Amino acid sequence: MRLKILFAVASLTLVSACAPTFTAQVARFQVLPPPTGQSFTIEPLDPAKVGSIEFATFAGYVRRGLIDAGFVEAAVPTNATLIAKFDYNVMQGPTQINSTPGWGPACGGWGCGGWGAGAGWGRYGGWGGWGGWGGGWSAPQIYSTDTWNAWTELHIDRAADKTSLFEGRAQTNSTQSAVTFLVPNLVRALFTDFPGVSGQTVTVTFDPTKPPVLATAAPAQ
Repeated sequence: MRLKILFAVASLTLVSACAPTFTAQVARFQVLPPPTGQSFTIEPLDPAKVGSIEFATFAGYVRRGLIDAGFVEAAVPTNATLIAKFDYNVMQGPTQINSTPGWGPACGGWGCGGWGAGAGWGRYGGWGGWGGWGGGWSAPQIYSTDTWNAWTELHIDRAADKTSLFEGRAQTNSTQSAVTFLVPNLVRALFTDFPGVSGQTVTVTFDPTKPPVLATAAPAQ
């Protein structure tokens, strides 16, 4: 019974250790008013993305974040009280160089024996003992991993006078290059504990395979 319990605990620990995580650094500066009575429209911060299907897709995540925060999307964009301007980018980062240790000595060569005292013919046996082909030495394995730097940026201005009310940025370094993975998760990080404490940079970590309610933010070190 004790062995079964120990095995179960070890299995849970292994599963927990292997759970996927997404980590981003998030900085926000804001003087946003309470969301009640505030409506928004979303525009690209980069004019080159006007009319982009890709931008419209990712803007949908920003829309969801603002609605969950209590804001309402304006039925007519020109009637919005807030203008949310959004941008994102993914670019190749530095290459990571990693290594794994080589094999140590393990009775190398022809093993640790030869003619031993194992079972066989005669009093002391024949072929037996501890012999055999043993281990040896091998060099450490060196390999490289490509990384990718990604960021999202969100500005919210008052529509009436273009006063800046919110400026936020989320960024990460990842071994994944897929924009369809990185940008939605960066938006999720940006909206964790939205609108956040002005002037504070936080580290946001969550399991990207689970609902956003599990996201947590902690002050960055």
